[in-house]
Amino acid sequence: MKTFRNTLSFLAIGVIFAFKGYVIVIGQQKPVLVALNKAEASLSIIDPATMTVTGKVATGDGPHEVVLSPDGKTAYVANYGNQTPGNSISIIDIASAKETKRVDVAPLVRPHGMQLIGGKLYFTAEANRMIARYDVASNKIDWMMGSGQTGTHMVAGLPDHKKFVTANIGSDSISIFEFANGAGAPGPSKITHVTVGKQPEAVDLSPDGKEVWMGLNAEGMVEVVDATTYKSVAKINTNGRPYRVRFTPDGKFVVCTMVNSKDVLIIDAGTRKELKRIKLESVPLGITFAAGGKTVYVTVVEPDAVLKINLDSGEVTGRVVTGSGPDGIAVAGT
Repeated sequence: MKTFRNTLSFLAIGVIFAFKGYVIVIGQQKPVLVALNKAEASLSIIDPATMTVTGKVATGDGPHEVVLSPDGKTAYVANYGNQTPGNSISIIDIASAKETKRVDVAPLVRPHGMQLIGGKLYFTAEANRMIARYDVASNKIDWMMGSGQTGTHMVAGLPDHKKFVTANIGSDSISIFEFANGAGAPGPSKITHVTVGKQPEAVDLSPDGKEVWMGLNAEGMVEVVDATTYKSVAKINTNGRPYRVRFTPDGKFVVCTMVNSKDVLIIDAGTRKELKRIKLESVPLGITFAAGGKTVYVTVVEPDAVLKINLDSGEVTGRVVTGSGPDGIAVAGT
């Protein structure tokens, strides 16, 4: 009986073994943090509590963006490519730290921005000027729609599949996709293109779907568009390039990673006023929030690392080196 109980206890915590210098816990799905090492085509699996790397997985060439399933079991990686355009999505099992499938999305090229909603993976196909959707269960691309704009790069959407926005760097525009019954379902739909400032890249949609915030690379501004009137309603001077612009989960604040000034900028979403800048020693890029939005994880380069930051205090509470050129980042179960 003692042996049986010990065996059950062992299985409950997972099977632990060493592999190429990393400790991998089979059966442990969350909490989990993942970061893409763009320069070495890999994904690092990180324990967000201890900020240690527990595994590393090879991806396709030039991985740019990543999302996690809500249960933290699976990561989806957009293989954007480098000199040769990419056309695949890596599906990675977190527990085993292995790529289980590489989805060929051709003729779609340069997959980039990604969002997973209810088992549907929405992604931009930059070279094709469209957004598309991969159905996880059927292993098929089951829907796509063109933006007709150049450089359709990042995407953000609502949980009901009824509204999506893309930032179109080359056309100086955003596209607002609206569906009465959800993308791909029968019913009215429309696309509205809104002209904005120069080189919009970062983009996010407020949790209530009423505002689109984007970063203007060539202007050092964050622009705000009313998603119901399709009009630009504000421009906020950030004094540098806002690489990523993200609403906190409660929609009260907008957090920007500023590449020129090496800081994290926090803006009050209601007043549109700058609240705080958290100074860093590296250049901040990707950003993701722990549950509650008080903790943010940021990829940084020069030098390369992933940081854990308390937004209230501005303190960097954790740091880990994951690989070369960390960029895309996602978290689940925190």
